[in-house]
Amino acid sequence: MDQSAAESSQASVPSSNAALAPAALIPAPTRREPCPTCGSPPVSTEMSTPHASSIDWVYAIGRIDARFPRISVDKEFLQAAARMPGTSGLNDTQLRHQVLSEDENNYLLRQLCWVFTVHGLDTYILTPRDSADLRLLAQTVRQDPGPGDLDIVIGMKGPPAPPHMCNGLVVPIVFFDQIYSFDRDALIKELPKPDTADAKTFHKAAANLFDQLRLLSENMGTSSGARACNYLTARYPRLYHAYAEALARDESLSAVDVRRSSLSGSREIVDVVFSFTNRRTDVVSKQFVRVDVSDEFPFLVTKMSPYFDC
Repeated sequence: MDQSAAESSQASVPSSNAALAPAALIPAPTRREPCPTCGSPPVSTEMSTPHASSIDWVYAIGRIDARFPRISVDKEFLQAAARMPGTSGLNDTQLRHQVLSEDENNYLLRQLCWVFTVHGLDTYILTPRDSADLRLLAQTVRQDPGPGDLDIVIGMKGPPAPPHMCNGLVVPIVFFDQIYSFDRDALIKELPKPDTADAKTFHKAAANLFDQLRLLSENMGTSSGARACNYLTARYPRLYHAYAEALARDESLSAVDVRRSSLSGSREIVDVVFSFTNRRTDVVSKQFVRVDVSDEFPFLVTKMSPYFDC
């Protein structure tokens, strides 16, 4: 497959709870109908309509934290752990992973408070639109968590949570359809390198860009620009190639701008413009990617191309 075809196609990976595959390899999730009996706050008809203009879609990168909203849930968790063999000697994180990994303890998943944080700040409380997706939440509880662990949440923003829902925490609820859990280093290693690039040099450059984009996209993942940037960070390998090529030309990434595309009509399409400045001459060159963010799942409209200001 040539490079252009690779940029516009997507192949499937075995499961979404494995280390996040390179951008073009992440499967597109299937939308499910809302579940009226899964214990989530009710979703209005307006919110459930895919093309309702009032929907605030969310495509956010952060971390998911499982918390006990009440002491009774904490005590029930400990009783469930006591019934399980092989828990002696486990630390708290390993114990939580082992208990919540068992299907017989699914009832605990419905009782926990699942908080999504962005750069350490409590941002959302998560609840599934389909009860089967409780397993996605369980899979975010790592056995041995590391600093590079991240989660992507895709869904829609709801009303603020009532104080009793999560021990007084009042942040918006996100009704999610999909979660991807991954490790930063694993993602970088899985990125396909350009044919002419040294693997070690490329992966070092890709890691640097990923960290820069995470700082630039310190956002809640709701605006059109934020969702487009987060989508490209996770699902567009060509962006990392362009950055490595710019470094080889002695250029630095100096700006990332998001502009409404001239192609926008009934669709919400944005141009994400990356500016690279030559370290010797200060000459700026620009490249852009066009992304459709009209609906819950963003997608690529135009691959990376030169950008010229009019």
